[in-house]
Amino acid sequence: MIKYSLIILVFSLLLGVYSPGMAEDATTAEDNPSGPFIPKAQRRYSEEQGCVEPTAEMRANHMKYILDQRDETVHEGIRTRQHSLEECINCHVSDAPDAPRIDSEKHFCNSCHTYAAVNIDCFQCHADRPVKSRFRSLSDSSKYPVKTSAQPATLTPDQLQVLAKEGIGNE
Repeated sequence: MIKYSLIILVFSLLLGVYSPGMAEDATTAEDNPSGPFIPKAQRRYSEEQGCVEPTAEMRANHMKYILDQRDETVHEGIRTRQHSLEECINCHVSDAPDAPRIDSEKHFCNSCHTYAAVNIDCFQCHADRPVKSRFRSLSDSSKYPVKTSAQPATLTPDQLQVLAKEGIGNE
């Protein structure tokens, strides 16, 4: 009997995640009072496309993309923009001083996760606001190599000191 109740509970939660309110385009509280508040993106991924994937695809599979990106980065050292958590935050979260933090239901990530009753722990380590420009300029610079293949990246002692001093990777 307990097993049956657990299955019903899990099934009900899954239905909540894929409710019609989640499948619509970005809404405000007035447009869809029964669904989550979904803030609009702050910028576009490229001139050709707004997001890295179509909206319905991202809503259904964003966690798969984030986990695959994490595995490629951590295990293989391959860093790309397309499905990185940092780029999600840079596009979808405002960098205004009064912008909502992760504990607010108005934060881009937390708005849906609260609605679906899903806990997220990404922001125990990762920044819940866009990365500051001084960090972006350092990471985009050709002076600081980003590993893009299976070969290990080598950093000079000077580069390691700059990274340690600036706190890169400790966001």
